[in-house]
Amino acid sequence: MSQHRRQDEILELLRQQGFVSIDELVQLFNVTPQTIRRDLNQLADANKIRRHHGGAALESSTVNTAYATRKILNHGEKERIAQCLAAQIPDGASVFINIGTTTETVAHALLQHRDLRIVTNNIHVASILSAKEDFSVIIAGGEVRSRDGGIVGEATRDFIHQFRMDYGIIGISGIDEDGSLLDFDYREVRIAQSIIQNSKQVFLAADHSKFGRSAMVRLGNLSQVHTLVTDQPPPKHIQQLLALHQVELIVADH
Repeated sequence: MSQHRRQDEILELLRQQGFVSIDELVQLFNVTPQTIRRDLNQLADANKIRRHHGGAALESSTVNTAYATRKILNHGEKERIAQCLAAQIPDGASVFINIGTTTETVAHALLQHRDLRIVTNNIHVASILSAKEDFSVIIAGGEVRSRDGGIVGEATRDFIHQFRMDYGIIGISGIDEDGSLLDFDYREVRIAQSIIQNSKQVFLAADHSKFGRSAMVRLGNLSQVHTLVTDQPPPKHIQQLLALHQVELIVADH
């Protein structure tokens, strides 16, 4: 099979299932992992797909990757980020946590804490943290998104505005070159903005794949957060923006 045809078939497979692993493609096309990596790198360079550790997903600025796929993408990196971020939160603190698979991983890491008070618009986060008897978990009202358990809408935003918390922990879909924080759902963005406004200190949890990723709704800017926790050193221009706005950078390496 020619390289061009193989790459066309990879794109068609991605349209059908959203994410493919290198191992899956190796078996399907009976070629070496190096050949598949070369195909994926070429497709990524042409901005047709997004490369991930162990595979690839379709690129889109209007539709996010499916929740089930995001749960497994860069999972090890998210766990390192979560452990580093959780270490910054003291026992007895009050915390906002928003929608996202990274913030859900942070929720798991917070289970080692004591006496936390949590407000969230994420059903999965509420379920994870309500397992601790010494935690107080308040879940926002609003419309539940069936695809990922996020709670959104004007009622949710109004609810968030009733609180003033020690910490806000937010995830994001993309970080543009100018430091813009990007997401896909305008309603979700409004709630994240409320969390930023009503938190004394804001943590942004974002793995390396978020740098340069496109999404159509602007949430805010890196200058609005106090600490960025990621798994790899960001691109140089992002590091310069962090330094300019005195945003702390924590890199959760191996």
